[in-house]
Amino acid sequence: MTEREKALQGLEFKRGDPELKRQRDAAEELCYAYNTAAPGETEKKRAILGQLIPQAGEGWCIKAPFVCEYGAYVSFGKNFFANCNCKLMDGGLITFGDDVLIGPDCTFVTVQHPTDPQKRRAGYQIFRPITVGSNVWFGAGVTVCPGVTIGDNCTVGAGSVVVKDIPANCVAAGNPCRVIRRLD
Repeated sequence: MTEREKALQGLEFKRGDPELKRQRDAAEELCYAYNTAAPGETEKKRAILGQLIPQAGEGWCIKAPFVCEYGAYVSFGKNFFANCNCKLMDGGLITFGDDVLIGPDCTFVTVQHPTDPQKRRAGYQIFRPITVGSNVWFGAGVTVCPGVTIGDNCTVGAGSVVVKDIPANCVAAGNPCRVIRRLD
């Protein structure tokens, strides 16, 4: 099994796979093209995003600058909005439902590195998926860590660091992020 195959199956792998590098390089070029397109070049931006994130729903809006690592491992439903400086580090799958709002400077990271210093130095890592339900709002500066699931109808407060799953229908905030209250 190649390192790329291991990575895509959520198994520990050693970084440096040439195919993964090619995909990252292509995504970087597309992000650059997207970020340097003029704000009024809507059709050009739609075409670029269609190449970068083929599983994009209808009615999306992503403000530049925007970064994703691969693009191919991101999907979002209809009416997706991401404000400026959104970073989707999508070695693992990142899935967003419908009507998701992301404030400025938010980061979603799927890569997890070993705590064992020798394995980390040797280049091992693992991708853990992130899943976000529908009708979720992220305040400014939120970081979502590998392997987290956030349920439907949640609000995640500004500056939160989400390290554990957040159940549906709640407001959560803090570092580490925790449920503040449940919504009726």
